Amino acid sequence: MAIRVLIADDHAILRQGIKRVLNFESDIEVVGETGEGQETLAKTLMLQPDILLLDLNMPGLTGMEVARQLQSTKCSTKIIALTIHDNDTYVIEMLKNGASGYLLKDVDPEVLVKAIHVVNDGGAYIYPELEERIFGKLRADEDITEKAKEIWEAEKAERLTDREMEVLACIAKGFNNQEIAKTLFVSEKTVKNHLTNIFRKLGVSDRTQALIYVLKHNIMRLD
Repeated sequence: MAIRVLIADDHAILRQGIKRVLNFESDIEVVGETGEGQETLAKTLMLQPDILLLDLNMPGLTGMEVARQLQSTKCSTKIIALTIHDNDTYVIEMLKNGASGYLLKDVDPEVLVKAIHVVNDGGAYIYPELEERIFGKLRADEDITEKAKEIWEAEKAERLTDREMEVLACIAKGFNNQEIAKTLFVSEKTVKNHLTNIFRKLGVSDRTQALIYVLKHNIMRLD
């Protein structure tokens, strides 16, 4: 079954360019396009596409407002922000408001297609340079905030141990398994076990998803 995509951007020429790129993919179907925020929200709720490619600058509702309102509904559409903004604040706020992907408009077509597949499969995709910059600045507080504890309890998610939080903090700094092992004076096998437990507890499948989770829930902050 084809991945159903809705394109939201206030520039018609850009929408057509994206549509041409996606039409070359046999497993992707563009089900609609829109150039205004309120219309984007309405069409998303009506069409229920698998993926919404969402610009941040649109008349009416902004892309951020569209994402925020969709997050408050039961709409299962996954959002990939496609924008000119590479500002850290925009990236973080979009992730907090439900986006599973964040790309810049000058991205290569093959990267856009890859991001659509990754996000549709339940993963997260952030333009690599942005991901490295954002997550490299994250750190875990010494004590998890009361708000984060409440969120974990509300979601019936098992709380991470202190050691798992240390591993998560290392991931946020961009450390690989070997670097985490050296930093925490444990074996790489132990690191892998911790990662398995972290992903299970948070209900995610990879490092990027885990970091998006803690961003959304204020478990980590930017330095």
